[in-house]
Parts: sequence; C-alpha cells; structure tokens
Amino acid sequence: MKLKHIVKEMSWSERNKQMRSMLSDDLKKKYGFSTARVRKGDMVKVMRGDFAGVQGKVTRIFAKQARIGVEGLTRKKVNGQEVPVKVHSSKVIIMEFDTSDKNRFKEEKVNG
Repeated sequence: MKLKHIVKEMSWSERNKQMRSMLSDDLKKKYGFSTARVRKGDMVKVMRGDFAGVQGKVTRIFAKQARIGVEGLTRKKVNGQEVPVKVHSSKVIIMEFDTSDKNRFKEEKVNG
C-alpha cells in the first residue's frame, strides 16, 4: 500500500500528529519542548528537498495530504501557471510562532 493511501485512511487525530514539526534551538530553550503543530502564520525554514534553506510564512495547511504551503515556494506548470509547492511538515523547522492565538501555548504545553 502506498503512503498516500495510508494518509488518506488516517483519522484526524493521527493526521494531526503528522503535522508536527521540530522547533529551532531558540524556541526549544524558550518554551521547553522540541516539537509543535505547524499552523498558518508560523515562520518556517525548509530543510530538505529542492527548496532547502528557504524561509517563509506558512500560507496554507493541506490536512488531507499532511502537507503545508510556504510563502515563496512555487513551481511553474507546463502552461506557465505558478502553483504552490506542498511540503511535508517533517521537512521544515519552525523558526517563529504566530502569536495571535494566546491559547496555543497552553495547548502545546499539554500536548508537547
């Protein structure tokens, strides 16, 4: 069975676990945990693949595919149209949290 079929059959709670990512060293020291769920608005750095080293803000979450869209990561289709590149959350490091949701860090301490 292919991985895309396994992801498709996952429950939402299992898929939520797949959307976690490592934190930068600064954030690990500041908050005391090493992984967190990636959310829209977080600043991330791509660590693997063709776009390794690129930093950008998370623009979209593709929960059904367990992937994220990062600002500035696009590719051209054959017809010239630009489409966002979907990156797995395990291939990025969270550099900065989106702090607009005050309850987020309470949840992270419980789940982290």
